[in-house]
Order: sequence, then structure tokens, then C-alpha cells
Amino acid sequence: MSKHILLIDDQPDLLRLMRMLLEDEHYQVSVLERGSEAVERVRENPPDLIVLDLRLPDASGVDILEGLRSQESTAEIPIIVYTAAPLAAESVANLIEGNPGRYGNTSVLQKPFELEALLGRVQQVLGVAPTL
Repeated sequence: MSKHILLIDDQPDLLRLMRMLLEDEHYQVSVLERGSEAVERVRENPPDLIVLDLRLPDASGVDILEGLRSQESTAEIPIIVYTAAPLAAESVANLIEGNPGRYGNTSVLQKPFELEALLGRVQQVLGVAPTL
């Protein structure tokens, strides 16, 4: 059975590219364009991995991260967060460093990034051997 990945971003073009890349690697991919629905959606249908943009127009990615980490049913789901904002990336990196027990399965990817870098991080987080 393939791993389920939830992508959360408000940019349809980026979502489409990430989805195509991951589906080509045989992952089951769901997308969510509204951050305000994220915590509830993850609780209802927990994925194996979440890829989360920290900058969403309707919700803070950091608030979503906090909401997911504060609930027992979603606290252990690996999350890759990404942003083009250096301060937001640094803020999350500080959260991870300051509380590795809570945020140890969270990683940060700085935008812009190559899609291959995202795929490599996904494979690393899910413990999947890279494809050749």
C-alpha cells in the first residue's frame, strides 16, 4: 500500500507540480488549499506525511503545526514545512531545536526549492529508498 501525503498550500500551480511529482513516485496524494480546514481534515483522515506551506492566506502555518502537535491523534505525523520567509523558517527551526520531543518529526524546507529536493526530503522522512 502506498504512503498517503497531504499537501497544504494555496498556490494551485505549485500543488499541481508537487502532486504530479509525488504521484509519479506512487504516493497517494491529497491536497488542501485552505489552512483553516487542515487540523480537522488531518484528524478525520490522518496521512503518513504532511507537506505544509507556512504562509497561507486564511491560517498561519505555525498555528496549524501547533494544532497538529497538540493533539494526541496527530502529534506523531511527520510534517515538512516550507516557506520563502527566512524569519518564519527560523522560527520553526527554533521550535524544533527548543522542543525536539514535540517537534522532532518536523523538518523545514526553504523556498525556493527544487522539486527533487522535496522528493528527497519526502523519501528521507518516510524512510523510503530513493528511486534511480
